[in-house]
Amino acid sequence: MRMLSLLSLLIVGSLIAPQAIAAGGATAAETRTVQVGSDRIAYRQLGSGTPIVLVNRFRGTLDTWDPAFLDALARKHTMILFELPGVGYSQGTQPESMEQAVASLDGFAEALGLQTFDLLGWSWGGLLAQAYLIDRPARVGRVVLLATNPPGKNEIPLQPAFLDRALKPVNDLADEEVLFFEPASALSRDRARESRDRIRARPDVDARIPSQPAQFERYFKAAGAFHEDATGRREKLTQVELPILVIAGDHDTSTAGQNWFPLIGRMRNAKFVFYSQTGHAPHHQYPDDVGNVVLDFLAP
Repeated sequence: MRMLSLLSLLIVGSLIAPQAIAAGGATAAETRTVQVGSDRIAYRQLGSGTPIVLVNRFRGTLDTWDPAFLDALARKHTMILFELPGVGYSQGTQPESMEQAVASLDGFAEALGLQTFDLLGWSWGGLLAQAYLIDRPARVGRVVLLATNPPGKNEIPLQPAFLDRALKPVNDLADEEVLFFEPASALSRDRARESRDRIRARPDVDARIPSQPAQFERYFKAAGAFHEDATGRREKLTQVELPILVIAGDHDTSTAGQNWFPLIGRMRNAKFVFYSQTGHAPHHQYPDDVGNVVLDFLAP
């Protein structure tokens, strides 16, 4: 009798659990807002555990993270998706310098009552994550840098193939294969389609993606100053004692992972993970695997 009861619970649990996960997953996470100065910052939150704040790429919104990657991390952490002022669901003035973006992120953390937190940045968001780490080191525990480049001059520049498609008002699957994946790889192209389908489980994803030249210029201005590096962040990065994880694809036409090579022997507490036949979104091509790498890195 006891075995039958246990079996019944297992059967019922197997039927309910997938629905419960779907109901609480990234695809269904509600959009919230918080006032930060004169800006109204939009964010989403899911999962439980130590908080991780996620900062998105050039033209990225709350909608453009792959929900499979977010759900993988949310198994052990509270995921907090941050959106820049003037981008996507957020209202206010989009930053045109990393200093302004750092102030926005810092104000957001204050508004949510986050004393310390881990930080994950993808692409342009990875530049901001590095600036924040260097400028506000007391607030950050650990940092994950996804498909991004270090401060200062990098030997491998942004490729024309990336820019040709990155500035289109709306990107289709063929664009995304070039922008975020490795179009020469059949596996990568398949993963591009799967990731796009997961992202577009939410309606009207394209409607909130920044598409105006004036918005692009603000991104470029902030990134340009970051790489001019008048404040010496590149050298300061080599002195950071906090744990840093860098994840890159071997065929990134935007922020070549190979640009980290000169710093590998100089950084004090960094781990580097490269994926072959992978472009600018390793966490979208391999959401579960990259999720596990990040979880292992963030484990106490």
